[in-house]
Amino acid sequence: MSKKVINVVAAAIEKNGLIFCAQRPKGKSLGGFWEFPGGKLEQGESPEEALIREIKEEFDSEIEVISFLNEASYEYDFGIVTMKTYLSKLINGELQLLEHQDSKWLPIEELSELEWAPVDIPAVKCLQKK
Repeated sequence: MSKKVINVVAAAIEKNGLIFCAQRPKGKSLGGFWEFPGGKLEQGESPEEALIREIKEEFDSEIEVISFLNEASYEYDFGIVTMKTYLSKLINGELQLLEHQDSKWLPIEELSELEWAPVDIPAVKCLQKK
């Protein structure tokens, strides 16, 4: 039986040379892992629209999507997640944690010190190559 493919988008949000990292809540799928915030694409939405909506919903903040960073897929036990990550910047709000348990602003060279969700790791590596 083929696993379902889940299309998601994520934002590598940059501010003053630092990148925003969010920690998934314990008790949820991939709890405790770090990720670039984002979520699932809704029917008829562009990746950029989905990202702006998700950041508004999860952090009560507004971002501007700057450029496409990478696309990666990872097969989890619940399905295959295909994630497009975009470089973004904060334009309004303070990134309040409405769904995550912790967050950090880190310089790019320190991103690899966190325990990232597997589908996020290629985006971390792309950022570190820039």
